[in-house]
Amino acid sequence: MNVTVFGATGGIGREVVTQALDAGHHVTAYLRNPAKLTVTHPNLTAITGELTDRDAVQRAVDGADAVISALGPSLDRKATDLPLVEGTRTIVDAMRGEGVERYIGIATPSLPDLRDTGSLLGRLVPFMGRTFLSRAYRELLEMSQLVTDSELDWTIARFTRPTDGARTGTIRAGYLGRDKIRASITRADIASFLLAQTSDAQFHRAAPAISN
Repeated sequence: MNVTVFGATGGIGREVVTQALDAGHHVTAYLRNPAKLTVTHPNLTAITGELTDRDAVQRAVDGADAVISALGPSLDRKATDLPLVEGTRTIVDAMRGEGVERYIGIATPSLPDLRDTGSLLGRLVPFMGRTFLSRAYRELLEMSQLVTDSELDWTIARFTRPTDGARTGTIRAGYLGRDKIRASITRADIASFLLAQTSDAQFHRAAPAISN
């Protein structure tokens, strides 16, 4: 497949790029700082730009079979703006313009899914976000809403505590209160799940919670 990755130099994004290349995909990585992309590969194309650069974002999604966004809000308490909201809008608009339908992204349980029922994680994570990280909480919800309100074929993977470590190969996926979802999951396993969604329609227009 041709896979475009936003947030390609973050902890999860790097794993997505590496695993996608290992699987034989052609990867277009969109990034602000090319020096942070330490991977080289014949099937890897890097496009440098800001998320506000509509022309560059459109070039990045042109010809993609799927777009994977590993973008997540900054947890810097001093930050005041919501750059990923407009950035996500730019990505969604570019996908519409290029006729690309498959969008795969990330969030936390602060983003609800209609299939959730009552759960501790479903209550605790939004409370913690609203109370201690209100700007990031708002940004996460607004950027996710742009995707879920769109006509795109989207999947948003929700997780609580990403950790370092190798792929375990054991991923729980489902809905809060209905399935046995725990708190932690390795970034490598998150990337593996995101990549699996490029060819799996099980979570079409859904936001499954995932964990190890």
